[in-house]
Amino acid sequence: MRKTFFILFLAIGLVSFKAILDTDFTLTGTVKGLENGKTVVLERQDEVLGMVPVDTVKVENEKFTFKGKALEPSIHFIQVQDIQGKVAFILENGKISFTIYKDSVAKSKIGGTKNNEDLQNFNAAAMKVQKKMQDFQTANMKKMQDAQASNDEVTMNALMDEFGKMQSEIMTMTSTFPEKNPKSFLSVLFLDNMFNQPDVDIEKIKTVYNGLDASLKTTKPGKTVKTKIDNFKSIAVGSLAPEFSAPNPDGKVISLKESLGKITIIDFWASWCGPCRKENPSVVALYNDFHSKGLNIIGVSLDKDAAKWKEAIAKDNLPWNHISNLKFWSDPIAALYNVKSIPATFILDANGKIIARDLRGAELRAKVAELLK
Repeated sequence: MRKTFFILFLAIGLVSFKAILDTDFTLTGTVKGLENGKTVVLERQDEVLGMVPVDTVKVENEKFTFKGKALEPSIHFIQVQDIQGKVAFILENGKISFTIYKDSVAKSKIGGTKNNEDLQNFNAAAMKVQKKMQDFQTANMKKMQDAQASNDEVTMNALMDEFGKMQSEIMTMTSTFPEKNPKSFLSVLFLDNMFNQPDVDIEKIKTVYNGLDASLKTTKPGKTVKTKIDNFKSIAVGSLAPEFSAPNPDGKVISLKESLGKITIIDFWASWCGPCRKENPSVVALYNDFHSKGLNIIGVSLDKDAAKWKEAIAKDNLPWNHISNLKFWSDPIAALYNVKSIPATFILDANGKIIARDLRGAELRAKVAELLK
């Protein structure tokens, strides 16, 4: 009886140990022609710190291996020493395989798990469209140059329309993927990306999100999408601008409401943003010319270093209200306004309604002049 119990216990132990092994990940890669001793780095993307190394191994006989445990699927990267470019993949438990081509990282292959096979298949389809776009540009470059030289708008518009159709193919691939693949981790990533579109179709996002597999909704990006759905406020032209407040350089909290004028510009920028700094002289001139007529500006900085933020305000002579949470791309106001790149501007009327967005230079000046005439 005891022997039977011991054998049963041993079998249970083996099953349990195997279950543990099955929840680990093993990344196995091959890099043809790479000499022994070269390093391979497993990296992840941090919102504040950028690329962060997770683990490092050395190549032996053109192969490398990483082992560990993943709490949930997430995008990671493989960087091989002396090879330009990174290989993006989905780190998840299971056996993941790589074939990396040192002369063309973009053609590297990943597989082994369902999510990485989905990524490989999507990348292959996207690369076909990208190749078609590159071929089109090469074949029509002289034609476009000649049309520009002769100011032939008909030809220029025809070429741009044709190129735009190919760009739309990629957009369609990403927007339709979640509906067709409700169990793929890629789906929740593409769904999150739909918030970056100029006109967010929140009802479609809700419908597709509700149809996702329950396991995807508990992942970090799944929770992010749910939060964005719950907190969504339209930032389209004609909508009321969402209210916000944050500290100014002196620590005083300033709100959008108290910053409104006859016309108000919300200016998303940062001291580290070259295009923003280049645009600042034009905005300063605009403010000086129209502030007395009712133009107000509130600058929302995506800085993370208070000293550099204050220095940029002083150096560029920016006289309007400035606020920042000093949270870089994690700034809650940027998230509220779905700002994914800067500079970004929203032009509001006296009631705080959005009447235009992302105007710059002469176009912005003309709009403000028209509104304050």
